[in-house]
Amino acid sequence: MKQKLLLLSLLGSTLLFAKEESLSAQALFQQKCTTCHTMQRPTSPENVMAPALNGIMKHIKMRYPLKADAVAFINDYVLNPSQEKAICKPQKLKRFGLMPSQKGNVSKEELNRIANWMFENYPEQGFKGHQKRIMR
Repeated sequence: MKQKLLLLSLLGSTLLFAKEESLSAQALFQQKCTTCHTMQRPTSPENVMAPALNGIMKHIKMRYPLKADAVAFINDYVLNPSQEKAICKPQKLKRFGLMPSQKGNVSKEELNRIANWMFENYPEQGFKGHQKRIMR
């Protein structure tokens, strides 16, 4: 009985830690990325500086359906963006330009946590174009 209680306690602690880690990754995204990227579709396109997170992740998951590949792409692209690596539609690149490198604005550890959180949570269920076949 004690072993079961210990196991349940460890499982609960692990789940709580995972939830706290996810929240802190979301907070990092809000702190580091929402100056340009919105978490939801913007209501007014006039003030939009960069694509919204749902759209970004839709395109990333279409190109990189495996989590490890998507996270590696995000980690590389955010620090070393280039026209050749860009996965958004050409009209988006024309409208928004190439994302500036975030070297010095986000650490590799922070970026990795953000990238994992992005993959796990976006695009949101019900988002137009959400791919149900995406593999995790």
